[in-house]
Amino acid sequence: MTFQRPKFIASEEQIINQISTFEGLLKNGHSLVNCTVQALDFRPLKLDWGNFKIKNTLFLGCQMSLDDEMLLRKKGANIYHAPEDLPYDPFRTQLYTWQELCKTVNDQSHDLRVYDHFSTQRFNPTINEALWQRIHDHAIDNSLRKLLKFDDQGMTDRRCVAIMGGHSMARTASCYHKTVVTAKLLGEHGYFVASGGGPGIMEAANLGAYLAGQPASAVDKALDILKEAPHYTDEGYHETALAVLAAYPEGQDNLAIPTWFYGHEPSNLFASHIAKYFSNSIREDTLLAVALYGIVYAPGSAGTTQEIFMDAAQNHYATFNYYSPMVFLGRERYEIETMLYPLLRQLSFGKTYHDLMCLTDEPTEVLAFLQTHQPISKA
Repeated sequence: MTFQRPKFIASEEQIINQISTFEGLLKNGHSLVNCTVQALDFRPLKLDWGNFKIKNTLFLGCQMSLDDEMLLRKKGANIYHAPEDLPYDPFRTQLYTWQELCKTVNDQSHDLRVYDHFSTQRFNPTINEALWQRIHDHAIDNSLRKLLKFDDQGMTDRRCVAIMGGHSMARTASCYHKTVVTAKLLGEHGYFVASGGGPGIMEAANLGAYLAGQPASAVDKALDILKEAPHYTDEGYHETALAVLAAYPEGQDNLAIPTWFYGHEPSNLFASHIAKYFSNSIREDTLLAVALYGIVYAPGSAGTTQEIFMDAAQNHYATFNYYSPMVFLGRERYEIETMLYPLLRQLSFGKTYHDLMCLTDEPTEVLAFLQTHQPISKA
């Protein structure tokens, strides 16, 4: 997946998903040539669509009168509406929040309703369901581009650093605590922290970033609250997270990129922006791709190991136009138990990213390394 900033120039492959942008076009003519208009409600505007130039024009999830829709179709517009019983909006224009995902209707959260729907056709979806999921995931891509502000070379305005690690790590584990401290440090020094959005190390990453700017005692207080339900399968897991948010209602922005593919993993509550995907392969590739300022690997199992080698492959070939730092937080795990770090040092020998690797046990050393090792352009 290649991230490019959309061109907001009239008649040049424009995506219009804000009324203000649409009204701006009206002041400069009525051309919707090569435009995709997404999730806008035109009913209050009383537009004369006969004045518009329509060619290669898409309307995705827009609301308009039947007469206006018939007129636009006659002019050649392609108009798509999602089925009314679809539990998710494939044409959404922004990322999720935990409040939206946790919103309950008929004793079931929105997150669970979508997962239950997804599960019925998880391994063999109909063509319609597969297409709606792909459109949804593309809408998430667009929102993620806007959040991180990619330029034409693939670099982001926000300095995104991802933290990976085991989903089953208990809140009481020492590496959970170390990850919280690491993420807090990164957030306090201008990095935009991202995780896979689930429990374990992923939650620790979002929690630490959320607490950035709070006194050091906030970490201890938060962990003291969370220890009452240390594992995501424990009763009270969700409620203890809410208690932390109540104690610290103002947190720093950070990002989670979870998936409904792993529905047994609840999305954690400490991310301010949630880019949730149906496709796990796109989700994993995206999470690695957006973290151009580096990835920190806390201890994890098979999933984390897979992500390490995916990241190494991206760095080996500079797939996304940059070589990025790889930091391994856990000497025993990565140098002794698995020997992954020595293996990758051998694999990377003679390559640009060889000098962008670090092995440490200290959160302060993670920060120091990332501050002195910037992403390197392939050009």
